[in-house]
Amino acid sequence: MESTGQSPHRRWNPLRQSWVLVSPHRTERPWQGEVGVKAAPSAVSYDPECYLCPGNQRAGGAINPAYENVFSFVNDYAALLPELPAETIAPASPLLLAEPARGLCKVLCYHPDHSLTLARMTSKEIRLVVDAWTREYLELAGLGWIKYVQVFENRGAMMGASNPHPHGQIWSTEFIPDEAAIETQAQSDYLARTGHCLLCDTLEAEQTACERIVFENEHFAAVVPWWAVWPFEVLLVARRHARALPEFTIKERDGLADALKRLTTRFDNLFETSFPYTMGFHQAPTDGEDHLEWHFHAHFYPPLLRSATVRKFMVGFEMLGMPQRDITPEDAAERLRACSEEHFWPRS
Repeated sequence: MESTGQSPHRRWNPLRQSWVLVSPHRTERPWQGEVGVKAAPSAVSYDPECYLCPGNQRAGGAINPAYENVFSFVNDYAALLPELPAETIAPASPLLLAEPARGLCKVLCYHPDHSLTLARMTSKEIRLVVDAWTREYLELAGLGWIKYVQVFENRGAMMGASNPHPHGQIWSTEFIPDEAAIETQAQSDYLARTGHCLLCDTLEAEQTACERIVFENEHFAAVVPWWAVWPFEVLLVARRHARALPEFTIKERDGLADALKRLTTRFDNLFETSFPYTMGFHQAPTDGEDHLEWHFHAHFYPPLLRSATVRKFMVGFEMLGMPQRDITPEDAAERLRACSEEHFWPRS
């Protein structure tokens, strides 16, 4: 066992080239801070006030079709636009740099049923979402000017989701965003130095250690990584070296749907709540380069710490110094392994 016990220590994240401080002894400290509200699954399959439900009017005025599975559209209030304004940005100092930012932001509704989440959908239904993510990646990459496609989901009000309807977002950009750029550099450096894939070797090391593996299927492994920052952070990594969604076989797409179902169900069962998280896929940029260094994976960043109502805050030393966690990744993985894959809230 390579873990360092209950004393404070740092762990290295080779994917971000950064450290995380681990302070296991702090799990015993009393909590008199903010206590949130336990989130229960929605009880209604259709909400006439929801701007994502089939047939409803969206906030921007468009009418949703009566969709029966997945449905995507350009975000009515997009953070990035495909057309740049005519004006130029001319800062008064070279220290005050700015440049135009072009992109295309889309919303993907996972299911017409307002009450569902990935955890309460079937693997077959999630597979339709996987196929939709793949189509979107290919279509956006095919535009020619898109260099990165970021698929993500903010789940729950605690993570800033503005609507409980099952959906995620796809922001595609004319530039490679910072997190993807950091991981590109780290994986490139590792490949150049060792001739190996960073995440292939990382997964092999985690499988050897075994204590942070939550579960595996034939094609994917769910791991609380050695360097996890968030209390129940999970890295979902492809077992085969594939760079992006379009490279997956039919069976691997089935495996991804199965892994998403099993992981999100375990999250919900941990505290018997509709578990909040930010989830996103990291995959090869679409800038025309081969990117042999890239290995497809998903990050799950859930904020809950002690219960369904007490969350982890990234403040103070975390903002000013470096990330810090209390419970060890080994303890987090053990607790997730102990969770059932039968959802606590049966789907009617």
